[in-house]
Amino acid sequence: MARSSARRTATWALGALGAAFSGLALGLEWNLQPAVTRIAADIHELHEYVMLLVTVIFVGVFGFMFYSVFAHRKARNHKAAQWHENTTVEVLWTVIPLIILVVIAWPATKVVVAQKDTSNPDITVKVTGYQWKWGYDYVRGEGEGISFTSLLATPRDQIEGRAPRGPNYLLEVDNEMVVPVGKKVRVLTTAADVIHSWWIPAFGAKQDAIPGFIRDLHFRADKPGVYRGQCVELCGKEHGFMPIVVRVVSQAEYSKWVGSRKQALAAAADDPAKAWTLDELKARGEKVYAANCVACHQASGKGTPPAFPPLDGSKVVNGPKAAQLDVVMNGRPNTPMAAFGKQLSDVELAAVVTFTRNNWGNKTGDQVQPAEVKALRK
Repeated sequence: MARSSARRTATWALGALGAAFSGLALGLEWNLQPAVTRIAADIHELHEYVMLLVTVIFVGVFGFMFYSVFAHRKARNHKAAQWHENTTVEVLWTVIPLIILVVIAWPATKVVVAQKDTSNPDITVKVTGYQWKWGYDYVRGEGEGISFTSLLATPRDQIEGRAPRGPNYLLEVDNEMVVPVGKKVRVLTTAADVIHSWWIPAFGAKQDAIPGFIRDLHFRADKPGVYRGQCVELCGKEHGFMPIVVRVVSQAEYSKWVGSRKQALAAAADDPAKAWTLDELKARGEKVYAANCVACHQASGKGTPPAFPPLDGSKVVNGPKAAQLDVVMNGRPNTPMAAFGKQLSDVELAAVVTFTRNNWGNKTGDQVQPAEVKALRK
């Protein structure tokens, strides 16, 4: 009776301890993000299934080992058995792991195959990784023709500790990727400089973006909302500052967004044939610099040598215009200097080069017209 009561007490204690740990894990969010796609739900189920299986194996193996050590200890005068090349044992320790692998591989293979099925999408979006931002091009579906870049929107004051952090610190962008709920979205990933990785954990969607290659993934969000992720491939100095935000909306809201986005793109389109004044170029260039260059070269133009040289007083910036344009448009191989030729328009390139040549201690008085940039593209 005493032994049975002790066993019940131990069982209750273990159960209570397990429940406590489960509650603590849930409270501290020690788990995957809630799934909003079928793929993410399958990944969650596979994760829990494998964790349960390996827990059973762990308990069984170590339980048997501890029992063997306890029951056959020297204090009980047990002597080690002498045997060699036991065929039965060797068959068992070969067959049992093989069965375990099959039991794990079968459901895992089904999940991987489902992840790779990008056929018949409703919308296709090309996502390009840059140092350090994302470019989005809607290439199929209702939003075809829409293009924009998505940059970190967290203010530098928060990053540098001069202001309190917001609720979405380092996970907010100026331009969100927008998709309709319930539609299959195919995402084509590539990169312009180094390897990046596009990841939205709530979608169960993750794919590396590799220069020179096009890879793909897909998702179908079942619930409207805003879902956040990050680049998860170490890609340089600002790796932790290129978040991903996807807004899932109803079909009606998506159609409205597509219409307004196309109108905004048409209204914002610059005429590269226009002759801009120096002041106009400097004002436009200041905005382009703040969005694309300040992270490396700093607002003061002093840079962070040796990786990112200063622009203030630079021989390149104060030298021939064509030489600086070549660096800005084509980058510099084997250095962190990215190529902005495909990221920025003719007007933006002309403006940012003009701004750097006429700011801080640089007083060249030069101005670069969009037509000059357009001529260099040929």
